[in-house]
Amino acid sequence: MTPEALTPERILRATEDVLRRHGPAKATVVDVARVLGVSHGSVYRHFRTKAALREAVTERWLDRSVADLAQYTDRSSGPAPVRLEGWLNALFAAKRRKAGGDPELFATYSVLIAESSGVVERHIGALTGQLARIVEDGCAQGEFTVGHTDHATTARAIFDATGRFHDPVYAAQWSGAGIEEAFVAVRDLVLRGLGAR
Repeated sequence: MTPEALTPERILRATEDVLRRHGPAKATVVDVARVLGVSHGSVYRHFRTKAALREAVTERWLDRSVADLAQYTDRSSGPAPVRLEGWLNALFAAKRRKAGGDPELFATYSVLIAESSGVVERHIGALTGQLARIVEDGCAQGEFTVGHTDHATTARAIFDATGRFHDPVYAAQWSGAGIEEAFVAVRDLVLRGLGAR
């Protein structure tokens, strides 16, 4: 049986496992190479630096949530208010699941995110881009009324208004009493604020 080829995807999966076990402070490229049964030089052929590897792992993790939310940008999946509500619900649920389901890895990613401002900005751009498409559709269909045509600004305002429910800084609150009610109150306020008059 031939050994599995060393690919960036294999390296990223192994890095995720190493980060889960050792945390970002103790995880090394040598640990990743050991898990893969290769030399650390082989890992560096795919990722030039430890920072590049960590950034790629962070980006991969963040991209998963963007992909999961993409379904809500499709006009055929319903009216814009329903899609926006679904998008906000899904984002909050995904963040809570990540924080509660794998707290070690979530804590690791919180550290890595702080180190990867470019990755985070691209992630936020992708999320607000999805929101902007939903808002634009809602305005075009008369389902939303906003005072301007800059849908990106409205999308960013929605993203910022709901930050407590997706920014990892607030993760400790996501399992607390009353958080679901607080989320629904903010979500519904956003939806009413966009409602066609």
